[in-house]
Amino acid sequence: MASLKDIGLAAGINILSAFIFFVAFAILRLQPLNDRVYFPKWYLKGLRTDPVHGGAFVRKVVNLDWRSYIRFLNWMPAALRMPEPELIDHAGLDSVVYLRIYLLGLKIFVPIAFLAWAILVPVNWTSTGLEFAGVKNITSSDIDKLSISNVQRGSERFWSHIVAAYAFTFWTCYILMKEYGKIAAMRLQFLAAEKRRPDQFSVLVRNIPPDPDESVSELVEHFFLVNHPNNYLTHQVVYNANRLAKLVKKRSKMQNWLVYYQNKLERTSVRPEMKTGFLGCCGKKVDSIDHYTTEIDKLSKEIVLERDKVTNDPKSTMPAAFVSFKSRWGAAVCAQTQQTRNPTLWLTEWAPEPRDVYWPNLAIPYVSLTVRRLIVAVAFFFLTFFFMIPIAIVQALASLDGIEKAAPWLKPLVSVPSIKSFIQGFLPGIVLKLFLIFLPSILMMMSKFEGFGSISSLERRSASRYYLFSFVNIFLGNILTGTAFQQLDSFIHQPANQYPITIGTAIPLKASFFITYIMVDGWSGIAAEVLMLKPLIIYHLKNFFLVKTEKDREEAMDPGSIGFNTGEPRIQLYFLLGLVYAAVTPTVLPFIIIFFGLAYVVFRHQIINVYNQEYESGAAFWPDVHFRVIIALIVSQLVLMGLLTTKRAASSTPFLIALPVLTIWFHIYCKGRFESAFSKYPLQEAMMKDTLERATDPNLNIKGYLQHAYVHPVFKASLEDADEEEDVMSLKWETESATVPTKRHSRRNTPLPSRVSGTSSPSMLDGIKNDLES
Repeated sequence: MASLKDIGLAAGINILSAFIFFVAFAILRLQPLNDRVYFPKWYLKGLRTDPVHGGAFVRKVVNLDWRSYIRFLNWMPAALRMPEPELIDHAGLDSVVYLRIYLLGLKIFVPIAFLAWAILVPVNWTSTGLEFAGVKNITSSDIDKLSISNVQRGSERFWSHIVAAYAFTFWTCYILMKEYGKIAAMRLQFLAAEKRRPDQFSVLVRNIPPDPDESVSELVEHFFLVNHPNNYLTHQVVYNANRLAKLVKKRSKMQNWLVYYQNKLERTSVRPEMKTGFLGCCGKKVDSIDHYTTEIDKLSKEIVLERDKVTNDPKSTMPAAFVSFKSRWGAAVCAQTQQTRNPTLWLTEWAPEPRDVYWPNLAIPYVSLTVRRLIVAVAFFFLTFFFMIPIAIVQALASLDGIEKAAPWLKPLVSVPSIKSFIQGFLPGIVLKLFLIFLPSILMMMSKFEGFGSISSLERRSASRYYLFSFVNIFLGNILTGTAFQQLDSFIHQPANQYPITIGTAIPLKASFFITYIMVDGWSGIAAEVLMLKPLIIYHLKNFFLVKTEKDREEAMDPGSIGFNTGEPRIQLYFLLGLVYAAVTPTVLPFIIIFFGLAYVVFRHQIINVYNQEYESGAAFWPDVHFRVIIALIVSQLVLMGLLTTKRAASSTPFLIALPVLTIWFHIYCKGRFESAFSKYPLQEAMMKDTLERATDPNLNIKGYLQHAYVHPVFKASLEDADEEEDVMSLKWETESATVPTKRHSRRNTPLPSRVSGTSSPSMLDGIKNDLES
C-alpha cells in the first residue's frame, strides 16, 4: 500500500517528466525542420509555408534566434486565445464539443473538491477508525486517514458523507443538464449556419428487396418516384468495389515511384535502374522508369476490366443506395419515417457526409450484420473478462511481495527507500498502461467487422466498448484483484462473517493506486501527447527514406484526427474515479482536476495546430458522453451505499436509496428533452433553410451538385485523367438517374407489392405515371 511519501515521490517523478516533455516540445516546435510536424493543419489549409531562413544551411535546420527560446511557453496562452466561435469555424463542432468534455470535468469537480476538502476531509482525518477497527490485518497508510475508512463503524459522522453525496449528485446533474442544453443549442445553430453539404439532402437506403424484373437502380428509382414523388431527385447505388479499391491503391503507389524516378532523371540526367526481386535487393536489374511505366499500364488495363465487371455484374450491386432529394425537408421526412409496412425492408437513415463514409462496409449484406454483431459481442465478452487474468498477475508481480517471490535476489535492491517508493507509487500504473496499448486497434477491428457504414459510427461503437472494458478491467478489476492479492493474509486469518467488512474497507484503500494511475496516464500522458515524439520520429524517417514526391510529404505529415474512440473513454474513466472517490477518498480529486485543466490546454493547442478531423458529425456523440457520466454517478452512489452498509451505518444508509432513483429519472428527463436534437433534424429548421437557400440562390442546380456526391472514390481515382473521369462518370450517373421504363406488366403497383404490403398500391399521380411512361 503506497504511503503519502510514495505518492509524493510518484507525483514528483510525473511532474518532472511532464515538465521535461513540455520543455522538449517548446524547443522542438521552434526548429524549422519540425514545423510540418507541429503545425500540419495550417499546411493542409494552405496558410503556412516552410519557415526556411536564408543564409547558411544550419539556419534551415536549427532556429538560431535566441529570443524565441525565452518565450518557450507562449504556446499555452496562445492555445486559449482563440474564441470558441472562431474555433468552430477553424476545427468544426466535433472538436470544440470534445474540448467541452474537459471543461465539463472542471465545472463538476472543482466545486466538489472544494466542498469535500472543506467538510469530508476534516471529518475523516479527526476520526480513529483505522486505529481501533475490528479488522486489524488490513494494510493501510497515512493517505487512508483522509478517507472514509478512518471513520468508526456506526458513527454519526456518516451523515456528513450522505449529505455530501446528495450535494455532489445535485451539482453534477445541474451541470450536466446545463451542458446538454448548451450543446444541443450549439448543434442546432451549427446545422442552421452550416454551408450546403450533400448529406443534408441525402439518405442511405439499405435492405432493398430483390426483384426478378428490375435492377437495384431501377427498383430504387421507381420506389421513390412513387412514394416521394415531389421530393425525389436522384440516387447512386452501392457497389462492392473493394477489390477495385485495392488495385487503384496499388497503382497509386507505383505512380508515386514513377514520379520519383522521373524527378531523379531530371536531376542527374542518368536513367535510374532497380532490381525486380525482394525489396529491390535481388533479381534482374531493369530500367526503373520503363519498369514502372509497364506495370502501371498493366494495372490500368486490369482496373478497367474490374471497373466494367463491378458496374455491369448484378452480383456486384449491393441492395443499398444513396438517395438524394430536392430539399432538406424531403430528406428529413424520408430519413425519419418508416417506408413500408414491413419494418425490415427499405430501411432509411441519414446518409453520412461523403468523407465519413466507410466504403468497405457498405459491401456487407445487411442480413449478415446481425450475425456479425453477435460474433463480436461474444468475442468482446471473452476479451474483457479474460484480460483481467494477465492484469492481475502482472499487477501482483509489480508489487514488492511479487518481486521478492519471483526474484529473491532483488530483495536488497527493492528495499532501498527510493526504489521501494518508485515500485509502489509508479510501476503498477506503467504496467497497466502498457497492457492497454493495443486495445484500441483491437476494438476498432471488431467495430469494422460489425459492418458500420461510417467512420463516426465506428469510433462511437469502439468508444463504448473501450469504456466498458476500462470499467471492468481498470476500475472493477483493480479493486477486486487488488483486494484478493494484497489482502490475502487478512482473508486467511479471519472468520467468514468478516469478509464483507474487509472488502468494504479495502475499496477506498485502492485510492493510492488510482492516484498513481492518474499521474502516469493523465499527467505524463498528456505531456507526451503534446510532444508528439512518435509522429516526429516517423515523419523524419519517412522524409529521409520514403518521401519521393510532394504528395508523399503531405502523407508523411498527416496528423490524423483527435481519436474519439480512445480519448473519450479515457476521459470518462476520470469522471468515474472522481465521482466514486469524491465522498470516499477526496484525496483523488486534486489529481483529477489537474488532469482536466492540463488536458484542456494541450488538446486545445492540438486541435488548433495539429489534428485535422476527417469527418463532422455535429457533436452527435454527446448523448453517449452524458450517459456515461450518469453511469459513473450511479456507480458512485452504489459504492457509497455498500461502504456504509459494511460500516454498520444502518440508520443512515437507507437515505441513499433515493439517489439512484433520482439520477435515473434525471437521465430519462434529459433523454426526452434533448436527445432528439442529436438524432433527428427538425422539419421547421429544414424548411427555413430550404426557403432561405431558394431566395439567395434561385439558380442553384441542386441535381448537378448532388449527382456525383456519393460516387465511390475508386470510380474517380481509377480513371486516367480528369477529362476522361468527367465524361465517363457523367454518362454513367446520368444514365442511372434518368427515368427508366418499368419492366413490370402493371405500372400501377409499387415495386414488389407482395413483399412489402401484399397488395397493390393506389393509383399513382398522373404526373408520376407520365414520367414513368416517357
